[in-house]
Amino acid sequence: MRVGPASTASLLASRLKVPHRLRLRLPHHLRLKLPHRLPIPSRVKIPIGPAELSLRPMMWMFLAILVTFLVARIVTRLIRSGSGTGAGLGNVSISGHHIHHQVFGILIIIGTGIALVSATPRGAALDAAAAIFGVGVGLTVDEFALWLHLEDVYWADQGRKSVDAIFCVLVITGTLIGGADFVTGRVGTVAWWSSVAVLAVNLLLCVICLLKGKVVTGIIGLFIGVVALVGAIRLAKPGSWWAEHRYASRPRLASRAACRYDHRREQRWNRLRDLVAGAPTQQGPGLSGPQHRIFSKMLDPRSRPMARAVQSATYRDDRGQTSGKREGTDNE
Repeated sequence: MRVGPASTASLLASRLKVPHRLRLRLPHHLRLKLPHRLPIPSRVKIPIGPAELSLRPMMWMFLAILVTFLVARIVTRLIRSGSGTGAGLGNVSISGHHIHHQVFGILIIIGTGIALVSATPRGAALDAAAAIFGVGVGLTVDEFALWLHLEDVYWADQGRKSVDAIFCVLVITGTLIGGADFVTGRVGTVAWWSSVAVLAVNLLLCVICLLKGKVVTGIIGLFIGVVALVGAIRLAKPGSWWAEHRYASRPRLASRAACRYDHRREQRWNRLRDLVAGAPTQQGPGLSGPQHRIFSKMLDPRSRPMARAVQSATYRDDRGQTSGKREGTDNE
């Protein structure tokens, strides 16, 4: 739609269908001249977030983290089951050392960070950099349990902490897609002091959640204040700092907390984690982490030489113990 040149009074009169005798005639010097052609946009774009450029990169980063995590879990589950051998899937080893996929994620994060700082891309280049950065984050956080325990516990019970970590990252990045302003207004104004007070209260609630043993709730509460408020009000987990110091003289609260956070609740969460990331490998009784890895290698059909070597060593040890017992019996 385009509007030709006309005075404001004549345009309104024609639109409202005012009779000719009632039309107002303004002096020539008071008439508003419109441009020759006035384009009117056919649609209105409403940006989401503090700026238009903040929406798309965060969206690409969120999708990249989610897809990378799912693909990494599918590939590792195929490798563990042995069905991925036909498709060429397997562990990456260099000079006999197993290379975890978090190494590639760290390298991607470093390279993307250098590119973002040095080149400062915009537009489609920034979207691509955000997606690549999300791939690195997904590969790295997928092995969060390895950071924490400094041990390969990917398929152990402790490996479920990686699922909790990736869940926190997805919630945070998903919240930031719409933009987040922690402090608003000019410095020193009422709006600025109000936002600072709200931020301080939210941080205090997050600290209470951490003291109550709710790590995931405390981290998510930094960006979603309602989550921190609910987590701070509800009971603490048994064994947490809050339960040991605040529930010691309150047996009723301690009993309620034990009933709420019983083993059935943990089993429900574990079933959800295992549905997404795969169930951990069941360890034999009395086996530590290194012993369990040796036992898994013995059961792995792709490492039969290792199994034969361990079996032969065990057989020689059994023969030595048996011969020693016989010699002791003969000496007696």
